[in-house]
Order: sequence, then structure tokens, then C-alpha cells
Amino acid sequence: MTDKLIYTQKIFTGSRELLIDKVSQALSAKRFEHVLRVEEMALQLAEKWHVDAELASIAALTHDYAKERSDEDFLREIEKKQLDRDLINWGNNIWHGVVGAEMVKDELGIAHEDILNAIRQHTTGATVMTKLSQILYMADYIEAGRDFPGVEEVRTLAFDDLAASVGWQTAHTLTFLLTQKVTIYPGTLLTYNTWSVDK
Repeated sequence: MTDKLIYTQKIFTGSRELLIDKVSQALSAKRFEHVLRVEEMALQLAEKWHVDAELASIAALTHDYAKERSDEDFLREIEKKQLDRDLINWGNNIWHGVVGAEMVKDELGIAHEDILNAIRQHTTGATVMTKLSQILYMADYIEAGRDFPGVEEVRTLAFDDLAASVGWQTAHTLTFLLTQKVTIYPGTLLTYNTWSVDK
């Protein structure tokens, strides 16, 4: 599927191969292999849910672009872009999405807001998520390398009911975080209240 994908919409100035080269230089080999698996899953979900393949590919390839940056890089970016000051209190798990989107925009020249929002939301979700954001959120969670209790169930669900799979992931992630007794990012709680709770 990916071998035949040609970028035509001028979202990224260059080919998929050029984007892959830029992303691979920013990541370890292990992280980059994950990124390629996320792209493959995102493209499958995009086909199922009638989302543009180019948008899904670019969002997936860039979602972890900033994952291996230093804390200092993120803190500098928060200051430079005058982002929410509360972000300073969090760490890489939050920063690489919310703040990383700014690096994708500035360093890779990708300004498409749906893609940037998908990157911002791919670990925390959000109360409002486009189909693209839902796809990236799920593709990151259920890519072929993932192995955890229930992964086959939620993979199937993602192709049957995308919104329900977002709720499934959020509820299970929240349960895991609670068992770890770690501080939970408020945005994740808002995502849970929107997508996981029966109204």
C-alpha cells in the first residue's frame, strides 16, 4: 500500500521518500520501525473510514518526530511559542505530541492543521477529534508490533466502530495509569469523559 503512495497535495514539499528520510534521521532505528508500522495501520484505517491516504500517511510518519528530543528542546519550544505554561509540568509522553507538532510545522514545513492536531492528540486524545485524529490515535495503539491483553479485540473494533475504539483505548489507558499511581494529564480525563462514558 505504501509503495504506491505519491504525495500530490503540497502538504509536504517533497516525496514520501524524502519525508521518510527526514523522520528516520530524527529517530532511533527501533522508533522509526514503529513509525512505519503506524503508517501501515493508519492507511488501512483511512481506507476503511474514507479518510485521505496522504493525510494519514504524513500524520503517521511525523507523529513521533520529536519523541527523542531533549527536555531542553521542548521547554525552549514551549517558551518560544508561548504555549500553555502548564505544559512545563509534564514530560516527554505529553510533549512529543502537543509540543512536537510545533517542531513538525517549523522543521518539516507541514502546516496542515488537521495533521498537526492529530499529532497533538495522538497520546492524550481530545474532546473533539477529527476522523484523522481518531485514526492516528488508534493506529499508534494497535500497530502490528503491539502486544497486550485485548489488542486483537480493539484492532477488530477499530475497523468496526472507530469512535468506540477510541473510547476503548482511553478507558484502558486510564485504568493502566491509575494502577501505576502516576499523575494523569487533564486532557486524558476529558477524552475519557467524552469518548468512554455512556451518555
